[in-house]
Amino acid sequence: MLGQRVASAAAGIPVILLLIWFGGPWYLAAVCAALAVASVEFQHAQGRRWLDPTGLLIAAIVAGIAVGAYIGRLEWLLWLAAGAVIPAVAVAVNPVDATPGSARGDELRRAVAWTAGGVAYLGVLGGTLVMLRQVEFDGRDWVYVAVLGTFATDTGAFFIGRAVGRHLLAPTISPKKTVEGFLGGWMTGFAAVVAAAYAFRAGSDLVFEPWHVVVLGLTLPLAATVGDLVESAMKRARHIKDASELIPGHGGVLDRLDSILFTFPTVFLFVEYVVSR
Repeated sequence: MLGQRVASAAAGIPVILLLIWFGGPWYLAAVCAALAVASVEFQHAQGRRWLDPTGLLIAAIVAGIAVGAYIGRLEWLLWLAAGAVIPAVAVAVNPVDATPGSARGDELRRAVAWTAGGVAYLGVLGGTLVMLRQVEFDGRDWVYVAVLGTFATDTGAFFIGRAVGRHLLAPTISPKKTVEGFLGGWMTGFAAVVAAAYAFRAGSDLVFEPWHVVVLGLTLPLAATVGDLVESAMKRARHIKDASELIPGHGGVLDRLDSILFTFPTVFLFVEYVVSR
């Protein structure tokens, strides 16, 4: 399992870093594909077939939000409004099978909430993967800071938790996460954010004050942990371990995006409302 995890990371990380470097349509296509697959996984987790029409519709809506962010037409976020209505109608005419003993009406309402929530979760949060890359002058560098900080947080939490973890962090949500792993991930994430920010500032237009990067270094690992726990809570609610088995050793695309869906909005808001002022 660990070998598969390392091999998948070794193969995937260079591709991700290259896509970030070149940006443009290639980066957009990769983000849209990842969000679309994650959307299908998200809907499959609540009992739908893999190629269910409602799941594919939601995937298209989520990808549409990312395209809107790329071309600078933020009014395309009105897709979100459509995403709260269209899937609800689709669920109403094509509801999931009710679980034994549950009322059809309760099951339908749960399915509608899960469907609309998936659009908000993957569409709005996922859209910041494109919005941060589109930041003028230094968007690429801030994406690298976000990605490297997130990877360092997740990796540090995983290995330090395995090595010295004793005290459970959130046993009802994620039984394997420990306080020691959380603190280890926080420290490695902080170090990665600070190191990456100064490394990219040395050779680019990246501009920030020292206290900026300290605040971001403290905040990003917290966002990554929250994102991880949010997805863990959703999976536990559906009694599944992974969103899918698409990535050996890592689970599904949604399992790899869980932290990123919270760290990218954090960095984007930080750049827009703290660094840019």
